[in-house]
Amino acid sequence: MKIVTRDIPPRAAWALEQAGVHPLLARLYAARGVSSKEELDDGLARLLPPTTMKGALDAAVLLADAIRDDKKLCIVADYDCDGATACAVGIRGLRMLGAKHVNYLVPDRVVDGYGLTPPIARRVKDSGADVLITVDNGIASVEGVRTANELGLQVLVTDHHLPGPALPDAQVIVNPNQPGCGFESKSIAGVGVMFYVLLALRAELRQRGVFDASTQPKLDALLPIVALGTVADVVKLDPNNRRLVAQGLKRVRAGALPPGLAALFEVAARKAAVATTFDFGFALGPRINAAGRLADMTLGIELLLTDDTARATELAKTLDGINRERREIEGEMREQALEIVESLYDPEDEPPPALCVYDPDFHEGVVGIVASRLKDKLHRPSFVFAASQAPGKEHELKGSGRSIPGFHLRDALDLVAKRHPGVLLRFGGHAMAAGCTIAEEHFETFEQGLAEVAQEWLDAATLTRKLETDGALPVEYRRADMVDTLQREVWGQGFAPPTFSEEVEVLSQRLVGEKHLALKLKHQGQPVDGIWFGRTEPLPPRVLLAFRLDADEWQGTRRVRFLVEGAEV
Repeated sequence: MKIVTRDIPPRAAWALEQAGVHPLLARLYAARGVSSKEELDDGLARLLPPTTMKGALDAAVLLADAIRDDKKLCIVADYDCDGATACAVGIRGLRMLGAKHVNYLVPDRVVDGYGLTPPIARRVKDSGADVLITVDNGIASVEGVRTANELGLQVLVTDHHLPGPALPDAQVIVNPNQPGCGFESKSIAGVGVMFYVLLALRAELRQRGVFDASTQPKLDALLPIVALGTVADVVKLDPNNRRLVAQGLKRVRAGALPPGLAALFEVAARKAAVATTFDFGFALGPRINAAGRLADMTLGIELLLTDDTARATELAKTLDGINRERREIEGEMREQALEIVESLYDPEDEPPPALCVYDPDFHEGVVGIVASRLKDKLHRPSFVFAASQAPGKEHELKGSGRSIPGFHLRDALDLVAKRHPGVLLRFGGHAMAAGCTIAEEHFETFEQGLAEVAQEWLDAATLTRKLETDGALPVEYRRADMVDTLQREVWGQGFAPPTFSEEVEVLSQRLVGEKHLALKLKHQGQPVDGIWFGRTEPLPPRVLLAFRLDADEWQGTRRVRFLVEGAEV
C-alpha cells in the first residue's frame, strides 16, 4: 500500500478560514475542491431548481392531470435501498399532493430480474393502474415500456442510470443523464430524481391554484428518506447531493423522521440525535438492502411507508434478522471465495490481475458484497458468480463485479463480449461496478477473457493500492469535541471522510476478538489508543499509519482514539 497526501490549495484554504470556517475544516474542504464558503451553504434555497432537470415539468403536468382525473398510479421500484427509498418518497409525496390511488410493485431479484420488463408491465396493468411510474430504473427498459404502451398505460420513467443506445418510448423521461439534460448534478440518486419530480409537481399544482405558498404540503418532511437513499446508493456527494443529505440529517437529528427510520436506528443501536452519513451507509442502508438480497423488498418499502410505531418496530426487527442472516451468508462466502482465490496462485506471488470466483453453493443475492470484499482485500477487479435461482435458468450464472481505480469494468465486459461472442448473455454497469449473466459452461472462457483484458490494461502503478489522506493531524485537534465537529459534516463517496497519516511509534499491540488489532501508539510524543478492525498481522515498532479520528467512552470519560485504515510498511 502506498499512502499519499492530498494537495491542499493554500489560497482556497486561506479564503475559507478568512470566511469563518474552522481552520481544520478549511484545510479539509480545500483539499476536496471547495473554494468558497458559498459552496458549503446547505440551505434548501441553494438546491438546483427542478426547472433545469429535463422532463421534470412535463412529468409534473402528467401527474397533475392524473391527480385531477382521479387516475390510479403504480410505481415500479427497484430492489435496493435507492429503489426502496425512491418508491417510499414517491408514494408519500404523491399522497401529500392529493393522489388518492397510489400503489407500488417491486420486482423480485431472482424471479423477475432488474427493471421494467414486459411481464412487470402486464402485472401493473392487471392491478388496475392507469399510470406507470418507474423509480431508479426504466431508462434501459425499451421492451417493458413498449409493452406498457401497448396495454394503454401512461409511462413516466424516473431514473439516474446511464441510458443505452436507444431510449424507451415513455410519455415522459426524467433522468439527468439522458441526452440534452442540463441539470448539473449528474450523480443524483434515483430517490433524488423522484424528489425533484415532486418539487416540480407541487409547483405545477400551485400554478393551477390547488395550493398557495402557505397551504402547500411541506415536502421537506421527505428529506430524511432522500438522504438515506442518496448515501446508501454510494453516489458522488457533489454540492447538490451534500445539501440533500445535510437537510435530511438535520431533520433526523431534530427527531423529525418517519417511524420506520427511527425503528432502524433503534435496532442498529445507533442514536438518531447524533446521526451521521456513516449511520445511513453502514447501519440503516444495509438493513433495507438485506430485504432485496435475501427476501422481498416489500418489507423495506413498507417500513418506510408506515406511520404506525409498533408496525415500524416489528418490520425493523424483521429486517435486522434478515441482515444478520445476510452477514452470515456473506462471511461464509467470503471465506470460501478467498480460499478459491488463494488456490489460484502461490502465496509468495502477487494475485492475478483480475479475480473470478464461482461456487455452486453461493447465494446470488450476496455476490456483489463478496466481490466488493475481495476487491478491498486484494486490490484487484473481482467478479463473484452464483447459480441462477430463476425457474428455467438453472444453467446460468449471475455475476457481480467490483473494480479498482483505473479499470473500467463495464468497458472491460464489452471487450470480453466482442472477443468471445455468445459468452455474455447479458451485462451492464459502470466503471466501478457491473453485473453479467453467462452459461455455466462458459465460466472458464469468461475468466480467461477478463484476465486477458486486465493484463493489457493494468500496470504495476494501478495494481498498487493507494490511500489518499489529509496528511498530519495537528496535535491541538486531537480532541473529543473535534471528533464531533468532523462527524457533523457530510462525508461520503467523492467527498471522502477525513483520514490523516503520520509516522507513529507502536508502544504495544494485541489481538482482540481474534481479528482486530488493539494498539497503544505514541503520536507527536503523546500516547493515544488505536484500533485496526480486521487486521491480525503485527506492526513494526515505527510505522506510517493512515487513520480516522474517533472517540470512545470509558467510565464516563470520552477519549480520542485512532481508527487505523492502512499502513505503509
